[in-house]
Amino acid sequence: MALFTRASMLSSGLLSSPRLLLRLLRLYVGLFAYGIAIALILRAGLGGSPWDVLGQGVAKTFGLSFGTATIAISVAVLVLWIPLRQRPGWGTVSNAALIGVFADLGLAWVPPASSVPVWAPVAQAAFLTAGLVLLAFASVLYIGAGLGPGARDGLMTGLVARTGWPVWAVRSAIEVSVTVAGWLLGGTLGVGTAIFAFTIGPLIQLALRLLRAELEPRASRHPAGSEREVSAGAAR
Repeated sequence: MALFTRASMLSSGLLSSPRLLLRLLRLYVGLFAYGIAIALILRAGLGGSPWDVLGQGVAKTFGLSFGTATIAISVAVLVLWIPLRQRPGWGTVSNAALIGVFADLGLAWVPPASSVPVWAPVAQAAFLTAGLVLLAFASVLYIGAGLGPGARDGLMTGLVARTGWPVWAVRSAIEVSVTVAGWLLGGTLGVGTAIFAFTIGPLIQLALRLLRAELEPRASRHPAGSEREVSAGAAR
């Protein structure tokens, strides 16, 4: 019990530390894990995540690579930050520049689930589950670093702050909308896409609780009463 308590205190301290080096570590570990999570989901062969379906659709429609399409989508989403009064940070720029790179690395490292010497449905389910869980924890890590969320998650946190809706509701609504747009552009859908759209919000909320993290570090909050805190919406 003492060991568990000490580990929890260490985790809580790391996840709320204002020290720049630790925050940078959280940012880049989170971005790397996010890219690997995308690769796991794609390698499951059950359909990409909603944003990946959109990336596939944009790539197919405009003749771009998947990575280039992902960067273009990030830029477009950043435009939507303007009415939400979201401010980009170093983490925002890093996300736009590196997620595609890390996803490509993951796709080079992670073999297709169908090549694993296990019954195919079991391997596919394992890859998809691992990707979903890893992506949720990666999101909490790099958003909570307080160096600026990625374009997509900034859209989520901005809507949570402005509407007061819970994280799971906002995230799920975004994912469903993106899936439809990606499909109309020619992206590939599958059962994994539907599972992702309806489970990633609750998984992020669970990750927030398990890591005892908030979407904004305490040091960067606005004064009490000046603006609704994003973490308040996440706690609902």
